[in-house]
Amino acid sequence: MSTPVDWSELPPELIESVAKKLKIHKDYIRFRAVCSNWRNSTPKTPKHLPSQLPWLMFSHPNPQPHLRSFFSLSDNKTHRLTLPEASKFRRRCGSSHGWLVILEETPTVFVINPLTRVKHHLPPLSSFPNVSSFNFYDVGREYALKTSQGDVYTCSLKEMRDLFIKKVVFSSSPSDEDSEYYAVAILNQTGDLAYCKKGDGFWRFIDDAQSYCEDVVFHKGCFYAVSKYGTIAVCEISGGLPNVYFIDTAPLQVGGDMQYLVGLDDDLLLVTRYLELGFDGDQHQLDVFYKTTEFRVFRLNGSMWESVCKLGEWAVFVGENSSVAFSSCDFEGCRGNQIYFTDDYSEWNYDGGNGDHDLGVYDLEDGSVVALPCCPRKFYDGRRWPPPIWITPSLH
Repeated sequence: MSTPVDWSELPPELIESVAKKLKIHKDYIRFRAVCSNWRNSTPKTPKHLPSQLPWLMFSHPNPQPHLRSFFSLSDNKTHRLTLPEASKFRRRCGSSHGWLVILEETPTVFVINPLTRVKHHLPPLSSFPNVSSFNFYDVGREYALKTSQGDVYTCSLKEMRDLFIKKVVFSSSPSDEDSEYYAVAILNQTGDLAYCKKGDGFWRFIDDAQSYCEDVVFHKGCFYAVSKYGTIAVCEISGGLPNVYFIDTAPLQVGGDMQYLVGLDDDLLLVTRYLELGFDGDQHQLDVFYKTTEFRVFRLNGSMWESVCKLGEWAVFVGENSSVAFSSCDFEGCRGNQIYFTDDYSEWNYDGGNGDHDLGVYDLEDGSVVALPCCPRKFYDGRRWPPPIWITPSLH
């Protein structure tokens, strides 16, 4: 007769070894919940876990405005988290490594992890090189900005919050206390790229990288930035001054409306998005909007963009988030050869218009677009700004 085993008395080093084999957040949380010994033998913050399948964050009105809804593809459920930092008076401009970048009607820029509620500050809007002055009491003209030709113009607090930054991308999680991280911001109106590193008090421009402002991704130790035509600027900013070199790719990508860069293992993918102008309305109001009709994917081989017809097991997530790819073999809830997209291209495509948001799943094999498992209509009464955004849940 076998002797019963008291699993709660396993040695701490064995418990920790088993815990490091786990790859899914909820599995790790359940593992630590077994007993006090298992909980005490494993770190609360599991830095070994890989990136998790993204959640879709909604910004719909809620009877409790401090709550935000997140839809999980993995378990097909909606989770509501306390997140007053994402109120309607603030704007997010990207998600990267599980962190949201938030702007206010002040110069403040901060990042927050929705799961842990940890918050860090980035250098303020007033510290960008093209901001010549900031005066809180000059109402409606608080910011003075200088163009590359030396002309000066003014912006209000709201205009800077809503229009100045397109997206911010990180090199690694801002929670990592043992190493530096870098952030790159894409500026909307000028097409400049600016960067800062952990602990900086101001932003710096990446010289010569202007117009490479369609998307930025951190890949193989560098920031890769892409232009409207698919040409690439590679930015090494781990040292002092950034080192920038260019890849004059061919063929030029002409005809697409938006470009995204995605790192897939050692490969760099270009995902081109095609939009169609639509009209909807009645005799009282005409609603003009854009809809996604197609995606095309290319893989960088030297300086050539090679067309990709199949992604195999891989699913790609694009939008206002840092573009990412996941293997459908590792995560339930997503399918390979699919592009999961949200809209990040037109502020006036929202503003209370009727109809659905432009988000869904594109099948690369047959070109079809289907709705996400969550139905936007049950969350919204008309399109509202800001649109939903992908965020990879992270406990660190």
